[in-house]
This record gives sequence, C-alpha cells and structure tokens, in this order.
Amino acid sequence: MLTKLKEKFQLWIASEAKMAHKIGLTPNHVSAIGIILAIFSTLAYWAWQANHLLLIVAPFLLLVSGFCDALDGAIARLHKQTTTFGGFLDSLLDRYADAVVFLGIIIGGLCDPFWGLTALIGSLLVSYTRARAEATGIKMEAVGVAERADRLFILAIASFLSIVWLEALNLGIIVLAFLSNLTVLQRVVYFYKASKDR
Repeated sequence: MLTKLKEKFQLWIASEAKMAHKIGLTPNHVSAIGIILAIFSTLAYWAWQANHLLLIVAPFLLLVSGFCDALDGAIARLHKQTTTFGGFLDSLLDRYADAVVFLGIIIGGLCDPFWGLTALIGSLLVSYTRARAEATGIKMEAVGVAERADRLFILAIASFLSIVWLEALNLGIIVLAFLSNLTVLQRVVYFYKASKDR
C-alpha cells in the first residue's frame, strides 16, 4: 500500500513540477520559497498565544514548505536542472527549516524545552548521518523509521490536534525525539554493517 501511495505521490509531484517549470520557477526559487514558508511557520508557532488560530496556520505553512522541498527536487530531475550546488543548497535550507521550526515551538512554550531540543538534535543528526554515509558511497535513503517527510507529518498532525488539546503538540515532540534518535541509531547500525561488508 505504501509503495502505491509513493508511486501516486511521485506522479502527482511530477505534474506539479511541470506546471511550476512552465511559470518559470527554478529549483532554487522553490527552495527559497520553502525556507520563507518555514520561517513564517516558526513565527506562527512563536506567536500562537496572541491568536490560537495560528496553531492551524503554523502546521499548514510547514506542510507547504515540505511540499516545496519535494517540488524543487522534482523540477531539477524532470528538467535536467540538477547541480552540485543546488543539491547542497537544498539540503542546507532543509536543515535551517527544521531548526527554526523546532525553535519556534520551544520558544512559543508549546513543548518541554528538553524534549524540543532532543527532537531538534535528533532531526539534524538524521540528515547528518545520511550525508556522511553517502559521502562514502553508502546509500541511506529509506533507512530508519523517521525520515524528514515522516517527521513533518507527525509534527503537523500533533499541531492540528493541539487546537483542541494543547498537550498534543508536546506529546508529538516527545514522539519525534524518540523516533528521530532511533533513526540515527538505525543508520549507525546500517552503516556499520554496510561498511563492514566492504
């Protein structure tokens, strides 16, 4: 079932990438839009006490930012616009997006700071372990229980639930803290076995 969903998503994102390319958007444009949306999401999380509706706005902006992350890669692949710098920039902006959103949630008092920082560290290390492993030629895609798309989805669901039950977001952050660091451990084990086999 997950394979079919992934195939449908890839077909859909490909059609969206064609439309984006037609209106003149490049992968770097879409990456820039993504980080801007993540910053606005951060501000919404930070300022939620002024207006509780921001708890709907923040995860919505976060999901659209995540969509931009998928779209920029699709445009690059479909229209032969992949560059070494583009891949580097996309990855860098993704890390900034992850970091600022967690900081917005922590500063906004929506989660326990310990769990927020633990989830933030785990999130950054999930990406680092993949980058470091793939620099040695060992592929890490789909290794671990909580890749970036999974983490965004969990965070968005917990955020929407926090409208009716504020503690839901704190619980979501705790779940992310465990899952992201578990993913790091899974990748360390996978890398150890793969490197040993070499």
